[in-house]
Amino acid sequence: MRPDTEAQLAQIIRDAREPLSVTGGATRHWPGEGQGARLDMTALTGVTLYEPEALTLVVRAGTPLSEVQEILAAEGQMLGFEPSGAPGSTIGGVAATNASGPRRVQAGAARDAMIGVRFVDGQGQVVSNGGRVMKNVTGYDLVKLMAGSRGTLGALTEISFRTAPIPPATATLALPDLDAAAAIPALSSALGGPFDVSGAAWLPGQGALIRLEGLANSVKARAADLTARLQAFGTVTDGDPGAWGLLHANIHDPALDTWRIVCRPSEAPALLADLPEPLSLDWGGALIHVALPKGQAPDLPAFSGHARRIAGAPAILPAPDALTARLERDLRARFDPRGLFGSQD
Repeated sequence: MRPDTEAQLAQIIRDAREPLSVTGGATRHWPGEGQGARLDMTALTGVTLYEPEALTLVVRAGTPLSEVQEILAAEGQMLGFEPSGAPGSTIGGVAATNASGPRRVQAGAARDAMIGVRFVDGQGQVVSNGGRVMKNVTGYDLVKLMAGSRGTLGALTEISFRTAPIPPATATLALPDLDAAAAIPALSSALGGPFDVSGAAWLPGQGALIRLEGLANSVKARAADLTARLQAFGTVTDGDPGAWGLLHANIHDPALDTWRIVCRPSEAPALLADLPEPLSLDWGGALIHVALPKGQAPDLPAFSGHARRIAGAPAILPAPDALTARLERDLRARFDPRGLFGSQD
């Protein structure tokens, strides 16, 4: 099913008698998702409003992410939360998964840049919230609710974003000799200082990476001060500015399972001691990506974060606590009473 208009989508959902899987480019599916009848959103494309001077973009959900980025770049703008995407990735998938890159530490996540949404709920009703008319949804911040909902509450048709100017200058500092565990104190020191860091990461073969952005003179001064601080951790060199696009891309090896682990920085050394070399650390979000043999779960000590398999065998999920389970049940009863969209686990 591939609706061309929001009205067609609403009719499809009203007529549905089996579970549906809301799908754009299917590039962000976790294991176990996409099991219902495919509801292909890729025909709902196009920018409906773009006001560069107001830093406002309204775009249909099936529009390719690459197309959105090209349109913004032509005006010297970007999505500040820095989403990455494989070929075919759609802007609706970005919003539905709250996809965010290393600049999240400075600019916030996708949900922080979303200022309005339109979607069709499980009863086939068109709902609008944010910059447009609110309909029958008093009490819900639907913009925040739909960000990261992964198609479990409704099918996004249009999203409004706050855009950001492309920084005029950028510098990436590297400590190439540090392994993942040794990189954590250096990255934490950079993030904890007055340097306005817009990215802090580690990659195999590149070591610790720290990014600074802004006006040229400011970047130069901050880079000099940060270099002086980082020399306590090792040799500081110029890093590869193209490395930032690798943190959340190209992490899926079909021969392995990819795990996403989020933890407190203080817990990271103990976790890394029990893991193979990570695929990446996005330390602005205390995020670790690691690959393990098919079907194998990481043997981790008790910690306050969470781990999830995001590629490979079906996901392993702990049962939610009672409060979370009740909230999820109540939300689905409100927006999807027929259970068409399911849990997408």
